[in-house]
Amino acid sequence: MFEVAIIEDPAAAEVSLDPVRARLLAELAEPGSATMLAARVGLSRQKVNYHLKALERHGLVELVEERRKGNVNERVLRATAASYVISPAALAAVQPDPARSPDQLSARWLLAVAARLVRDVGTLITGAAQARKPVATFAVDGEVRFASAADRAAFAQELAHAVTALVSKYHDETAEGGRDHRVIVAVHPSVKTETAKTEVAKTEVAKTEVKEIGDRSPPRPPGQTG
Repeated sequence: MFEVAIIEDPAAAEVSLDPVRARLLAELAEPGSATMLAARVGLSRQKVNYHLKALERHGLVELVEERRKGNVNERVLRATAASYVISPAALAAVQPDPARSPDQLSARWLLAVAARLVRDVGTLITGAAQARKPVATFAVDGEVRFASAADRAAFAQELAHAVTALVSKYHDETAEGGRDHRVIVAVHPSVKTETAKTEVAKTEVAKTEVKEIGDRSPPRPPGQTG
């Protein structure tokens, strides 16, 4: 089982987006049979089998073993990956193109670049799997808190200069047998997780309640403290 798999086929993407089939894929992170899954998702074994056949047909689940149980042969299946990403290649006619809106400060341009990244890496993974070779990639994922918009702008400028200097240092147009690599660096506001959002909301509610209690407190006589 892969940790992440890229779905490039439109038909496979359509199959994976069905709510019932998506639930079955999640359940099949561990091997299971139609009978086991039926009990978990609240459907008949026949309906589960119908959905499993569609998933298997598009390579989203695979057969682990086939065993005899009573008078029937029970097929045990497993998802081919722990999670899936749908490539923009699945919507080839309308996939984002960074060249159509090359504004580097635009969030939509960043989204188009990210979509191209998913598409290209998906293609590389597919080719590497067929050749049984790894894909040479590298990524950095971190978080920084800026004190002001000016600091963020200064950071972006310094980062651009640093990356440009590295590219100039190592880029060799005349290298025989060399291979081009794409470099993508992005900065965007962090998105809070649901847990973090809940904690922030609780804090804000607590602050509001304290303020309301303070507002309702009776006024003290002049000169009285404490």
